[in-house]
Amino acid sequence: MSTVLQVDTKWVIPKNRLSDLGGIEQIVQELNHLVCMPLGHPEIYRHLGVDLPRGILLHGPPGCGKTMLARAIAGEAGVPFISIAAPVIVSGMSGESEKKIREVFEEAKSLAPCILFIDEIDAITPKRETAQREMERRIVAQLLTSMDSLSPQDTSFDGSLDVQTDDYKHVMIIGATNRPDSIDPALRRAGRFDREICMAVPDENARMHILQKLAKKMRLDGGFDFRDLARKTPGYVGADLNSLTAEAGMIAIDRIINSLSYKLHDQSDQMDITMNTPLDDTEKTLYMSRFLISHPEPMKQEELDLLSITFADFLEALKKVQPSSKREGFATVPDVSWDDIGSLANVRDELRMAVVEPIRHPEYFAKVGITSSMGVLLYGPPGCGKTLLAKAVANESHCNFISIKGPELLNKYVGESERAVRTVFARAQASSPCVIFFDELDALCPSRSNDAESQSASRLVNTLLTEMDGMQGRKQVFVIAATNRPDMIDPAMMRPGRLDKTLYVDLPNASERYEILKTLTRKTPLSPLLDLQTVSNDARCEGLSGADLASLVREAAVSALRDTFYTHGMPSSKPFVSSASSDILVNLDHFCTAFSKVTPSVHKKVRFYVY
Repeated sequence: MSTVLQVDTKWVIPKNRLSDLGGIEQIVQELNHLVCMPLGHPEIYRHLGVDLPRGILLHGPPGCGKTMLARAIAGEAGVPFISIAAPVIVSGMSGESEKKIREVFEEAKSLAPCILFIDEIDAITPKRETAQREMERRIVAQLLTSMDSLSPQDTSFDGSLDVQTDDYKHVMIIGATNRPDSIDPALRRAGRFDREICMAVPDENARMHILQKLAKKMRLDGGFDFRDLARKTPGYVGADLNSLTAEAGMIAIDRIINSLSYKLHDQSDQMDITMNTPLDDTEKTLYMSRFLISHPEPMKQEELDLLSITFADFLEALKKVQPSSKREGFATVPDVSWDDIGSLANVRDELRMAVVEPIRHPEYFAKVGITSSMGVLLYGPPGCGKTLLAKAVANESHCNFISIKGPELLNKYVGESERAVRTVFARAQASSPCVIFFDELDALCPSRSNDAESQSASRLVNTLLTEMDGMQGRKQVFVIAATNRPDMIDPAMMRPGRLDKTLYVDLPNASERYEILKTLTRKTPLSPLLDLQTVSNDARCEGLSGADLASLVREAAVSALRDTFYTHGMPSSKPFVSSASSDILVNLDHFCTAFSKVTPSVHKKVRFYVY
């Protein structure tokens, strides 16, 4: 359909097209059926007696492309796009807000067929039972009435070929929000917002496609690896990736100008624009001026042909662009890998089969007719790496990760804790594949009792159990919980279908301590005479957890630094010169000093506690 309306209005047909978008192929296919077909050929629906879709609700984290998708759909369908920001409708005078809604819908009718897009729709459609002002209830009621008024009174089809009557000029309403649960339920029923489409945080493949679309007009260095860049951008949504490409472009321009400005006195005709010349603060303020003075005229095409944006520019941009999903409380992939865990081979293997492989190869589990574990409980003494294991699992499976400390969901107001639990699972579903990690689960899910004081805790446990039961319908969402008091957790949480796999994470033995020390000292300069096996077998190492060993390595490194300061006659108040840095080596004496300061953090009673 591509009929351009000759209407003098600010609402025009967007130039955006669905081909401009990447990473949302399934959503685009669904919207073609729900929007483009009804707008292009409504007579087919009327002839078959099928109701036309009225509204679509797009929801997802900020920056995932809801507005751009709506504009692209209008451009693809060739219809005007009426965009309204919901907060603009709200007026301080009584009746003005409702009047604005009526005017917007009347204008949409006059421009039909068209798309009416309401951004941040949750701002004007709160649940009426919790609305604080009467005006909010009236706005919701007016919006419901206006949406119902768009439905034609007679949906029959008489077989006439003249289908350009007002009844066939369809108005499609698209709402966008990142808080769908706060919208009044009456709006989400059939006949209003018929369909709800979740635009989740893009996975690795989606990010690769988005980056390819964004970089289509950029001059990139040969052999640019989009897959590797997508792997390095977990948690990034479309807006973040757009900012990343813009930042990489600015970094490339700075690098090129810096390189060219320092080539002024170079007699060679070959320009090396990939080098990064180190600059002090004074030079950084001068190189741009130096370039502008030396290049008053536009550069020639043969000079421009040598310029390009490199992969290193994107890596530098990653340091400056933070994923918005992380700032908004959504999930992101942690930067902890199996290499950061020096031991726990048996636990790692169990977690790999329980979580990692079902995410990476779900078809294999479906082939043998089994479902993967929905939840895993890690228990054991504090400081043994339970949190680190959960992060490594998420990283290894390339899925998102939401970390929840048990007490942080607790709220003194009735119902708020339960809502926080539901929000966590909703965010995990929007970010799937995702791992939810509950640390200190015993604080969040204690055993229920009949005491009046525990009613609030019981409601919270019931909500958590209900959400866990609903995980069967949430594909690619897994729960990992950690505790050092499994006896305090409600028994209902431990049954099959919830946390049906329990793994004990014990204190490391001598061989495991050696592996942990090797991992912890990868970046520490060690003396060639130091044998970590000797350190791990030392009796003073007995009972040290992984966290204690990390503290031991730090104290040994500090002791080595202290010796270096004294050797070179440098008081701590003076700056440390680089000539002495090569002399820093951690030896056995430094570890002996560290042993005098580090003691087991796990008490003997806890160490020998029978779990």
